[in-house]
Amino acid sequence: MYQQVEFPFLVGHLSKGSADIKVTLSQQRDRMEVAPVCLLLSCLRVSPDSSQLFRYSSLSLTCADPLNSTVWRVKRKTSDGGLKPCSSGWGLASAGSDCTIGNAYPSDSGVYWCESRDGERRSNSVNITVTDGSVILESPVFPVMEGSDVTLRCKTRTTSSSLTADFYKDGFLIGSGSTGEMTIHNVSKSDEGFYKCSISDSGESPESWLAVRGASFERSVRDV
Repeated sequence: MYQQVEFPFLVGHLSKGSADIKVTLSQQRDRMEVAPVCLLLSCLRVSPDSSQLFRYSSLSLTCADPLNSTVWRVKRKTSDGGLKPCSSGWGLASAGSDCTIGNAYPSDSGVYWCESRDGERRSNSVNITVTDGSVILESPVFPVMEGSDVTLRCKTRTTSSSLTADFYKDGFLIGSGSTGEMTIHNVSKSDEGFYKCSISDSGESPESWLAVRGASFERSVRDV
């Protein structure tokens, strides 16, 4: 049985269309740029910092443990591949606790986390969606800090130049960006929800959950 540290007020990213993937929301926490929980326990870091990827994109996952308290390995749960550690039919494990997927496929969509070798401890977890579609929404993998700004980017597989994109939250149009971007200023809990984007003549992205972390948690961690 896992020995988990629960943070019920921290919520990570979910992508609709992965209903058979079970995710514990309280395990998903901490943006890569500011990850205070990493000061206390292991956390997963992801590059690129996007919850959606095109097929054949590369993905790097690292288990960060400032205290070097144990040996960690990256694990995942997918809808068709079950629960497996890195280098067990997917990914390439390197020195330390790194794992790389050189060419991602839709079958790599799932939940990723770090786990101690003895299986007793787990890090935060993230949901990654790899799509065969022509449009993705680049949104942060981890929760954003309340009061900060977050930029959403709508990208196509074939065009590198910026295109006008429409952005949706929970199915409702909330704005458009002539550069393919939209920035949400002074983020609050009310900004949490499922986001997607569309580009005319190119298509629509999958939906991903954008989570917001309370500033009170940031202060409490700094006081530890």
